[in-house]
Amino acid sequence: MTDDTRARARALSTPMTARQFHLGDIISAAFGVLVSLRHIDGVYDTLNFLTGDNLFTHQLPRAGRAVQPYVLEQHPQLVPLLTSTKRVTTKNWRKWLKQQIALYGDFLPLEPLPPGAWTHVDALQELETMVPKDRIIVVKT
Repeated sequence: MTDDTRARARALSTPMTARQFHLGDIISAAFGVLVSLRHIDGVYDTLNFLTGDNLFTHQLPRAGRAVQPYVLEQHPQLVPLLTSTKRVTTKNWRKWLKQQIALYGDFLPLEPLPPGAWTHVDALQELETMVPKDRIIVVKT
C-alpha cells in the first residue's frame, strides 16, 4: 500500500463534519460559473473538501458534475441557480453574486459526499482518456 493510498483510506474512514463555504465558492464549484471571490482557489478548496480528493485541473468538471446533486440536496433553495447562472458574464458577475448573497446568505455549510458517491481516478490515467498520450509530459521530481 502506498503512502497516498494509506492517506486516502484514512481520510475516507474518518468522519468529516460540515464546513462553511462562501456562496461564491459553492456556485463556482457546483454550477460551473466562476464567481468565487477567491477565483480558482475557491473551486479547488470546495471540490477537494466535498470529494475528499486532491483534484487536478482537468478533473474539476467531473467533480463539479458529481457534487451538484449533493449540494442541491443539502440546500434545495439553490435550485434556481441552475438557470440564473446562465445570465452571468465577465462584466456582471460581481453584481450578480451580491444579488445571490442577498437571497441565500454569505456562507452555507456543506458536508462531504457520502461514501461511494465519488470515484477517485488517478490524475494521469484520467488525463490519458482525455487527450492523446503524446500530448502528456510527465515531470518526475
